[in-house]
Amino acid sequence: MNIIVLVKQVPDTTEVKLDPKTGNLMREGIDSIINPDDRHALEAAVNLKETKGGKITVLSMGPPQAVDAVSEALAMGADRGILLSDAAFAGADTWATSYTLGRAIKKIGRYDLILCGRQAIDGDTAQIGPQVADYLDLPQVSYVYHIEKVNRKSMVVKRRLEDGFERVRAAMPALLTVIGELNLPRYPHVGRLIDACREKAPIEVWNAADIGVETREVGLEGSLTHVIKTFAPKAQREGEIIEGDVKESVRILTGKLKENRLI
Repeated sequence: MNIIVLVKQVPDTTEVKLDPKTGNLMREGIDSIINPDDRHALEAAVNLKETKGGKITVLSMGPPQAVDAVSEALAMGADRGILLSDAAFAGADTWATSYTLGRAIKKIGRYDLILCGRQAIDGDTAQIGPQVADYLDLPQVSYVYHIEKVNRKSMVVKRRLEDGFERVRAAMPALLTVIGELNLPRYPHVGRLIDACREKAPIEVWNAADIGVETREVGLEGSLTHVIKTFAPKAQREGEIIEGDVKESVRILTGKLKENRLI
């Protein structure tokens, strides 16, 4: 079974701050990590490889330093790593990103399954997986938390809903987006990490020409949406202390809650 896993290197958003003047993310001095949901997708791929055989290709798009995420993915059990890195890819929205990834997948060629995380913690759009599946005209199942059965022709999975789950059968090849309930990702193998640091890991870097796209089709120029401004919402709260008799205070409080349509 040939599996492609989409991974993204993201800043550790528990530490991210916005520049008050520009509104841009302040990435200096902030550690970068593999997007958490993508780690669960990678673990699922490694589990399938161990039971069904085959090979795993990790595909990522980002600046040159994103090779660290690809290296870590190889250390977790992937066989091949591809980083899409080109100045032309910068500023891409989800549309342009999905198109770029889709073109790279077409170049990779034969595959049985594509796995990716539900969403990235730096954007939270949850659009990349479904858009890639749409571009490649593949069956897709989102919010997968259990892979029940897999063979060459089809697979059965469970997807999480707000009030339960759906059991879905999908024809292969297919694309799944997964959530954290699916598994517990393993730690990277130290020896494989050392190989990556010594540039012995099988990592390829592809640019726009390598995947046969024109610069006007990708990156900021190929994006259908543009970010005008990024800002942190101001949290302003007004408090009021109600004093006096308990019954009267309760009556006043109840009245204010009704007035604001809170009860």
